[in-house]
Amino acid sequence: MFSGDSKLTSAVACTSACAGAAVAYLVLTSRGSSRGSAPGTLPFKSEQRGTGEHAHLDFERLPVAVMRQRATDFHSLLDTRRTVRFFSNEVPPMDVLEKCILAAGTAPSGAHLQPWFFAVVKDPALKAQIRVDVEAEEQQNYDQRMKKTWVDDVKGMVAKVHQGDTVQKPYLTEAPYLVVLFKQTSSLKDDGSTQTHYYASESTGIAAGMFLAALHNANLTTLTSTPMGAEAKIRKTLGRPDSEKVFLLLPVGWPAKDATVPNRARNGRKEVASISKVF
Repeated sequence: MFSGDSKLTSAVACTSACAGAAVAYLVLTSRGSSRGSAPGTLPFKSEQRGTGEHAHLDFERLPVAVMRQRATDFHSLLDTRRTVRFFSNEVPPMDVLEKCILAAGTAPSGAHLQPWFFAVVKDPALKAQIRVDVEAEEQQNYDQRMKKTWVDDVKGMVAKVHQGDTVQKPYLTEAPYLVVLFKQTSSLKDDGSTQTHYYASESTGIAAGMFLAALHNANLTTLTSTPMGAEAKIRKTLGRPDSEKVFLLLPVGWPAKDATVPNRARNGRKEVASISKVF
């Protein structure tokens, strides 16, 4: 299922709320390796050579014209990415999703401690329980916790999902996979002592961004959802330790044939001059 020096551990857990239901957990404990790919598929060489505490980086430069073309092509690809709330019930290959998780696992992290955990929920009962918990808390968010300006800003995005003033999140159960991305604030060392994770939020956020890019590159769609108020319930449902905090919920799959997205000029992207400046 995985090649090279990548490591994947899996576990199956059941909860009292969903007796008999099971979920497969995927966690990256080291960077994925591209060495299992067919020869000649990488556009340039970037690999470490030698022994010792620090190895030499053998890095191949590309011609400037090729660099420009690759940057243009990559932007063009990502510019077609859209957030999707309406999913097909067709199930994409699990190995494609696993490769996307491995791609996310190449993200840089504080002290290279990789403070993330990807739980892939396939079981319908577990997805249903998570949806119930998220919708209940989100209703309170809309009714009490969120400012009116916040509710107004997202009204157009959720208009076709919510039932009037009633919060609905059907994508949590309709998508074939529900990926729960956890941020790990600490972990256990081999000797049983606690290892603190540094910049866990920043590191997990970078991994999340790389996961989104990997999914789109693999012809899959998703939605970034923050289950405010339901984090502890989700962690308990999936049997994860207190040292892990829910960072994002990401339903993953193909869009439904009748899926819609907000109609925006240029997909709503800002021009480069408004998001960057050279000093």
